[in-house]
Amino acid sequence: MQDDARYLKRKVTAGSLDVHPTEKALVVQYEVEASILGEDGGPMLGERKEGQKIIRVKSLSPTTDVAALARKVVEECKLIPASRLPQVEHLLYYLQNRKPSPVEGKAEKKEKRAAKPKDLTPFEGMELNEEASITRMEEYVELLYEGIPEKIRGASLILQLARNPDNLEELLHNEVALGALARVLREDWKQSVDLATSIIYIFFCFSSFSQFHAVVSHYKIGALCMSVVEHELKRYDVWREELRKKSKACESAPENGSLRRDQDKALRKYQGLLAKQEQLLRVSLYLLLNLAEDTRTELKMRNKNIVGLLVRVLERDDEELLVLVVSFLKKLSIFLENKNDMAELDTVERLARLVPCDHEDLLNLTLRLLLNLSFDSGLRAKMVEVGLLPKLTALLGDESNRQVVMRILYHVSMDDRFRGMFAYTDCIPQLMQMLYDHGGEEIEAELLSICINLAANKRNAQLMCDGNGLKMLMKRALKTKDGLLMKMIRNISQHEGPTKALFIDYVGDLAAEIRTEEEEEWVLECLGTLANLTIPDLDWELVLKEYNLVPFLKDKLKPGSAEDDLILEVVIMIGTVSIDDACAVMLAKSGIIPALIELLNARQEDDEFVCQIVYVFYQMVFHQATRDVIIKDTQAPAYLIDLMHDKNTEIRKVCDNTLDIIAEYDEEWGRKIQSEKFRFHNNQWLEMVESRQVDEAEPYLYDNDNDRADLFYSADGITPGDGSVSPDFFSDLQPQNGDSHHSGDVNDVFDQTGSSTGRPATAYGFRPDEQPFYQYS
Repeated sequence: MQDDARYLKRKVTAGSLDVHPTEKALVVQYEVEASILGEDGGPMLGERKEGQKIIRVKSLSPTTDVAALARKVVEECKLIPASRLPQVEHLLYYLQNRKPSPVEGKAEKKEKRAAKPKDLTPFEGMELNEEASITRMEEYVELLYEGIPEKIRGASLILQLARNPDNLEELLHNEVALGALARVLREDWKQSVDLATSIIYIFFCFSSFSQFHAVVSHYKIGALCMSVVEHELKRYDVWREELRKKSKACESAPENGSLRRDQDKALRKYQGLLAKQEQLLRVSLYLLLNLAEDTRTELKMRNKNIVGLLVRVLERDDEELLVLVVSFLKKLSIFLENKNDMAELDTVERLARLVPCDHEDLLNLTLRLLLNLSFDSGLRAKMVEVGLLPKLTALLGDESNRQVVMRILYHVSMDDRFRGMFAYTDCIPQLMQMLYDHGGEEIEAELLSICINLAANKRNAQLMCDGNGLKMLMKRALKTKDGLLMKMIRNISQHEGPTKALFIDYVGDLAAEIRTEEEEEWVLECLGTLANLTIPDLDWELVLKEYNLVPFLKDKLKPGSAEDDLILEVVIMIGTVSIDDACAVMLAKSGIIPALIELLNARQEDDEFVCQIVYVFYQMVFHQATRDVIIKDTQAPAYLIDLMHDKNTEIRKVCDNTLDIIAEYDEEWGRKIQSEKFRFHNNQWLEMVESRQVDEAEPYLYDNDNDRADLFYSADGITPGDGSVSPDFFSDLQPQNGDSHHSGDVNDVFDQTGSSTGRPATAYGFRPDEQPFYQYS
């Protein structure tokens, strides 16, 4: 064949040069003419073939030196003669100023978002000086039947051919060659790492194209690769153990030069073996990753513990191998079963050491894998436990990874246990700076979502208000009418302490936004913020009159007049302003109490509504004017008696406190309440006795019912006979809102300026500024 080669003539002719229609690239058309010459030098047989080459210039930007880039393109592309340099420069200038097409923009965005393992290149020690030819395949196959060195040479030559995609179709039809390669791999892969690497690399070239996956599966290369990876990981553990023993022996006798030389020799051998092994692992895992495009094949891998093998490889230091492993784990993590396997194998702990790292693709892939895992609450807890929170916070300044980091932090911030930990990082100052830097632009949802969650923690809220933080937030929210930003402000306003007092300056601005013509979501957040401001010094009467809020509040109480969330906030707002005596009177005269009773009828199955409406009654019975209206002009006490034994604890608690006050000030209702309480306790007693009687012969549970002091009431009908469960405020009543028939200390529980209102934030007994209790099993 070498003699024939001198009679072959190949000529390449450059054709037209133009820009790519959608990408930042030049397209060079060319023509290849191949001729077979006779001994006299004349052409005997010829063939022409047209082709094109795409030269991508991804680095082209508005600041790029076009002239220098054009020279570089001409120097590196042999198809473009130097005489066409001006044309290349003109085309590059056109590309530089061309507006990106939607397709190009999406492609660039997708490419930036998805970091992938780099294409494999010939590994060290696998290069041959000999050039392979497709016409000599029979010779290469014959080498596969010789000794190990010949097999390595034959496999390396076939690999040269397989790395050219144009040859794969022809190799595919050579069943003898593929069968021989599969046989050699199956029989001899343990004898030579180089041989196994070369043969798996050949099949990897096929696996890069989906249409060839059937061939790879036919020869069961995937199963072989799983065995190879598992075996190599066991060998790695053995090597490390041997090296550890030699190091320990050397440390025990540092003066022994022979042991020191043995250790150095073992270390060099270990490093050489490790380099070759990582080449084999990389090509094997890349092949498996390609095959895992088919979910059925991926399931087979999962059944053979692919997740466990990949997690063990995370201990390695080779960055390209880690990029591949993390990519594979990221693909697997979208399935629940694989995610559970990763949780059991302490994957998060192994990934923590990779954050941060200098390898950009590895860092991006690691963060995306952590994002997938962060949907699991247990794994989020593990991320915090291994110290990832400050590391992730430090990456907020990295523009290329900021979006992924914010999404992980958002997931972490959903858990009440971890919100307080953000206060001990520089996360909140960075988030506030991002909000400030946005200017007039729309703020991305991830940033606002994290801020909303973090603002539910008291310490975080205080940090957000530091300096002019609250002023900046209010100014921006009122300007843009951003409902999410106002939700963040609303969360800040719910905390008791110095932050609540900062809102006094913005009460007017917030009240001015509560209008029917505004968007309901915006009004809801503004109203919720105002409703949180239980500030003793605030003149709510002036606010209600100045901004004419009473008609709005009354109108929104009608069932169906607005969304349930807004109606509930209106009820909470009425409860807040009812702390003020003058406001309570104003509301009572406006007819809001009957409206509340009507709403209570319509929403009696909704615990949240019931709890907040009862709380409004609780606030109003503190004031003499509204107390008389509630007791004499409405049926509110009757509704409260019905709710006295509600199954919801919070409703019962607020209801009991309200009824106790009503009973103290009205004898008729006091007798009714006493009778209902007695009836309820009596029923409980009868039910208990009946349930304990197994048969007629069984004695009663108690010999003498008279010993049950809790079944008897004192003369006033309210306080139990033994005085053991008397409400605190019955023990020392004093003047309140004009009442003159009591005397005592003015700082009692009725004094609204001297104590917390105790309003339940929800019907379930949890205030957002309190830490919930978690029971760990």
